[in-house]
Amino acid sequence: MDFDLPPTIPVSGIPWERVLPPLLPRSGGTFGSYPWTPAELLVPVKEHTGAAQVVCDQNGFTVQLDVKHFSPEELMVKVTGNYVVVEGKHEQRKDGSGLVTRQFNRRYRIPNEVDAMKLECAVSPEGTLVISAPLLKVENAKSPTHSEPPEV
Repeated sequence: MDFDLPPTIPVSGIPWERVLPPLLPRSGGTFGSYPWTPAELLVPVKEHTGAAQVVCDQNGFTVQLDVKHFSPEELMVKVTGNYVVVEGKHEQRKDGSGLVTRQFNRRYRIPNEVDAMKLECAVSPEGTLVISAPLLKVENAKSPTHSEPPEV
């Protein structure tokens, strides 16, 4: 499928000299003539975006996803390669003044230090899908069992 540029944008595109200067760092810790700092550009303004919350810390790997419009039977969670895949689908239902069909697919990369074989999931009464897995247990490095002292 080909996508054409809207008629207001020149066929040659927008010159990069007009796009990049406002984004280049300048003195004073701002970007261009805008009072933005790099942190403000990277952190969403909205506190609740509806997206999943993904955490991997010393307690393990956790994904929390809002699935309040789906029953547990309409959800499927599976591990494919290094990803946990969440799929949800329900057929037509009455919603307000009409019928609605909902479907979503999400993939979350499982960090290497997580034990994917112990992945668990459950739906809370509030409609939050919680997927969790512990970290892999790291064996302590065994000290050598030499009877002789090491050479220096």
